[in-house]
Amino acid sequence: MEQVKHIDMQSSDGAQFNLDALYKIAPSCFTEAKGDDGTVRKVVDFAKLRLLLGDNVVDDAPEVYDFTWVGKRAAMREAAAPIRKTLRPCPNESVDWETTQNLYIEGDNLEVLKLLQNSYMGKVKMIYIDPPYNTGNDFVYHDDFAQSADEYDEMNRDEEGNRYRKNTDSNGRFHSDWCSMLYSRLMVARSLLSEDGTIFISIDDNEVDNLRKLCDEIFGYDNRIETIVWKNKYGAGAYTVGFISVHEYILCYSKKKITNLTSELDEEGQAVYSKRDEKYNLRGGYMTQPLMTNSLGDRPNLMYSIEYNGVTIYPKKQWVWSQERLQNAIANNEVEFNLQKDGSYSVRSKAYLRDENGKMRRGKPLSLMSGPFNQEGTKEIRTLFEGKSVFDFTKPSLLIKKFLSLQINDSDNTDFVVMDFFSGSGTTADAVMQLNAEDGGHRKYIMVQWPEETPTDSEAAKAGYKNICEIGKERIRRAGKKIKSDSPLTTQDLDIGFRVFKCDDSNYKDVAFSPKYYSQESLDLFVDNIKDDRSDLDLLFDCMLRWGVELSMPLKSSKVDGCTIHNVDDGNLVACLNGTVTEKVIDAIASMNPLRVVFRDGSFIEAAAKMNLFELFKQKCNWSESEVRNNVRVI
Repeated sequence: MEQVKHIDMQSSDGAQFNLDALYKIAPSCFTEAKGDDGTVRKVVDFAKLRLLLGDNVVDDAPEVYDFTWVGKRAAMREAAAPIRKTLRPCPNESVDWETTQNLYIEGDNLEVLKLLQNSYMGKVKMIYIDPPYNTGNDFVYHDDFAQSADEYDEMNRDEEGNRYRKNTDSNGRFHSDWCSMLYSRLMVARSLLSEDGTIFISIDDNEVDNLRKLCDEIFGYDNRIETIVWKNKYGAGAYTVGFISVHEYILCYSKKKITNLTSELDEEGQAVYSKRDEKYNLRGGYMTQPLMTNSLGDRPNLMYSIEYNGVTIYPKKQWVWSQERLQNAIANNEVEFNLQKDGSYSVRSKAYLRDENGKMRRGKPLSLMSGPFNQEGTKEIRTLFEGKSVFDFTKPSLLIKKFLSLQINDSDNTDFVVMDFFSGSGTTADAVMQLNAEDGGHRKYIMVQWPEETPTDSEAAKAGYKNICEIGKERIRRAGKKIKSDSPLTTQDLDIGFRVFKCDDSNYKDVAFSPKYYSQESLDLFVDNIKDDRSDLDLLFDCMLRWGVELSMPLKSSKVDGCTIHNVDDGNLVACLNGTVTEKVIDAIASMNPLRVVFRDGSFIEAAAKMNLFELFKQKCNWSESEVRNNVRVI
């Protein structure tokens, strides 16, 4: 008799992701072998892999170029290691819970990134992060990978029990600890980026060199787009030896090598389009470029004459455009003729600032940015919080909007997922909402932040905000309301909501005992292995994480025969996680045309009822046996 499959109780194994990726490009270097548990699994035959790679293998070479530090190998292992954690939904702290597509997640960002891998692998188009700069006073996550799991959970905290600590320059592993922290997180984050995805990382001189080496290794040197120099202060900056520092850096990398990148023109770029044409005033100013050239070589198709005001015009050498393209441009008033002193004509193309629909022309972004300035970010958050300075050194939202509006290749730059896993005060979420309000876009965000406590003597604590997450969520609430009140006619459908989740221990009791430790009490765990304080909503979103369903999907719930049925994304996943499952419940689920179905193990009175699932779903959903095995799970 078929056994119903169980939902995995831990996050995906990063090593397995790497194996799957390798198998796609080199299946011939895989074979099968028995594991310690006796099951046959797919493994790498390194001898075959070496043959495939030819001479491009380093083995005990006396000298190689490498960037390493104390703890690097442990950080690599940690990036791939699965965890037994979950994300618990918090509807009461959310805004527009049922309809929003935005997420705000509280927890250790490495753990959260791992939990999101199944659902968001390859789906995030842009990541922006503003990590600790390692100035000697920053908090960094305390990742001591040499400890056991129990020791790690118990010891991996500061004296107040917080999951982070100050990385002071008296620490003997000052740079190493910082590198380890970023390395493991960037390794996992890369897997979430789409193929045309990009990442932007703010940093200053303390670690810019090390960060560049980290990113060269993780994303590839060829995928380094630019190290942007950002003049982030006006007036006096911080004093250094000999200079006043008024800049930071923003490292930009892509998942795969990009072929084109354009941005909206800033004021300096727009100023180039200075000529005016009253007939086409709505298109703004224009600039011109010559249409005659000597640099294209002999091309007979570019040697032709045209007529203008009864005069025949020949090119001095040849035209830049074909005759058909030039004639079309003349008809569209996109060519300028200027009579010269010698009676000849200068012929130049006209490039308008805006197209016929009013959309502004785009250009290549500069690697040097002057502003927006940090003072603007400070002003923004003070305005939102009625003059209170509840968060220091927040980035200006205009900075993030510049990156959000970049056009990568020809992909859509108005509808994609944005992530910030050092989200701080929530500037990235604010920027996403602002830009969507301005251009009607549908960008969605995922904010991740550790709930770092606010100092007791800080203005934030005095205002009642116990941790950074409380500030971030409140900033997003206030920013969303402000955007809608500023433009009520054009923001009626704007998504200013967010679903809140909190990273927590697994929903399941630990039942992995050795036989000699079994007691009647421990055997009772097998009757229902779910913790008493967990709701069916907790279990539902945990199933979504394990089964690769996005947490932002719309959700509808209904009651049938005493059971609650959750329908995620119109049948993408249907779950019944409380009550006793009856054939009437199965009928209701089948009517939803589900792709996947999950039940709670304890919802069946006896094992025979659970096994009868196969026959019921084969009949009611017209599924084959293999489809039932793959589409139905229990927890």
